[in-house]
Amino acid sequence: EFFDSHCHLTDAAFRNDREAVLHRASEAGVTRFVCIASNVADADAARAFVSTRTGAWSTAGVHPHEAGTAEGDAVARIREMLQAPDVVAVGETGLDYHYDHSPRDVQRALFDAHLALGAECSMPVVVHAREADDDVAAALRNAPAGTLGVLHCFTGGDRAFAEAMARDWYVSFSGIASFRSFGAADLLREVPADRLLIETDSPYLAPVPHRGKRNEPAFVARVAEAV
Repeated sequence: EFFDSHCHLTDAAFRNDREAVLHRASEAGVTRFVCIASNVADADAARAFVSTRTGAWSTAGVHPHEAGTAEGDAVARIREMLQAPDVVAVGETGLDYHYDHSPRDVQRALFDAHLALGAECSMPVVVHAREADDDVAAALRNAPAGTLGVLHCFTGGDRAFAEAMARDWYVSFSGIASFRSFGAADLLREVPADRLLIETDSPYLAPVPHRGKRNEPAFVARVAEAV
């Protein structure tokens, strides 16, 4: 059996065949998944989607790409959503300095707020980190004591990795681990087995031999093989 720890099944890419995607996942032995939210509206949709299914959970948070357009009451609304029984984590949040879709100071402020929410609500925080190693490491280092979470879709970043390991965080690997260009194999080997997660990040980053196609939870078995 497989657990896809990070997928975006409310994404428009699955609009026309979502049930077929879920059927293929079941056929592939994927019995559980977490549907990750990208913003407040998506968190509402994800929570409604998983509420009628077994082995399914969701998150509530604002992706760094969406940070610049987040409403002023976003953190308060996320806090409220975290009380629902099917919502199991804060996020996806973090920093993305590759695309810079949102101003970096706004990304950092919202990331810190998510980390604080995780500590306040005793819930893990799902962290997206791209080309922002120093600032992600600093945010983890300055987060409230006891804050837990996962570096999702990890592809490298020695400083953030070290901070995560020092705080007993989890590290999750995606289909990128199957790419020839994957450069974090040495760090992957350092993750304790009980803190190692796999994910698809569907509909993105399909693993070999599906690279270039739409990703889906059924492919998490290929991620497991690569890891």
